[in-house]
Amino acid sequence: MTALELRSLHKRFGDVVALRGVDLTVESGEVFGFLGPNGAGKSTTIDIVLDFLRPTSGSASVFGLDAQSEAKRIRRRIGVLPDGYHLDGHLTARHHLEFAIDSKDADDDPAALLDRVGLGDVLDRRVGGFSKGMAQRLLLGMALAGDPDLLILDEPSTGLDPNGARRMREIVREEADRGATVFFSSHILGQVEAVCDRVGILADGNLVAVDTIDELQDAVGSKATMTVTLDGSPEGVLAEVRNLGGVSNVSLDGDGTTVSLSCPDHRKVEVVDALRGDGATVLDIETSDASLDDLFAAYTEERA
Repeated sequence: MTALELRSLHKRFGDVVALRGVDLTVESGEVFGFLGPNGAGKSTTIDIVLDFLRPTSGSASVFGLDAQSEAKRIRRRIGVLPDGYHLDGHLTARHHLEFAIDSKDADDDPAALLDRVGLGDVLDRRVGGFSKGMAQRLLLGMALAGDPDLLILDEPSTGLDPNGARRMREIVREEADRGATVFFSSHILGQVEAVCDRVGILADGNLVAVDTIDELQDAVGSKATMTVTLDGSPEGVLAEVRNLGGVSNVSLDGDGTTVSLSCPDHRKVEVVDALRGDGATVLDIETSDASLDDLFAAYTEERA
């Protein structure tokens, strides 16, 4: 079943075009990462899905329900961690959670929700004294009320320390394991890479790519880095290595026995064979895949 569907979604604010015909389908049970730099249109897209904004043209639907005409039915099935939401500093964490639970007509235990997000000891404290990270955890707890079928997280790592970010990722996986769909908007690429099944890249209001991270890397030829340590100097075969297709950034490091380079995965064996061509023995090989940062740059720079 389709959890979220956008069709030819356009949004204009006066002379500013925020979305330019976005088409996207997110299936039930997916953890989908929605990537883009600040100003790309991510929050505008989410606001249209939540009926906080109306599209200039096009449509958005959630579980087959129109996001504009059936917004109340949709809100009963979703949990939202919005970007830039302000809590009421005069109320306690318990009050905020009870409001979220009542709005879903659910029966969650506020203490259990707060404990789940790592704030179990502040249930009856006023939120006016909360740090930004504590407020973000509370908002996540509110989003989890009622076991939503779709969890929409807009920049959920904002203000979180490393422990908070790790717990947030764990909760995303737990929600996916119980069958929920997670739509995860962020410009912090490492967070998305750690939890998402597929990603979409939004640039200047255009959805420029949608696929798994592996497939997107293959499509743009993102390269891995490779470091090979030998028992002697490989200078005699470096020219051969540089001539291999797709190999770049070849350099000799350290004491002259370590070669660093960038290459596609399918060239790694050829690189090692070439380096052993003059009888050298390989002592160590280290590789790392191209990061999501590299992938994001490739797509957004290409668009620019």
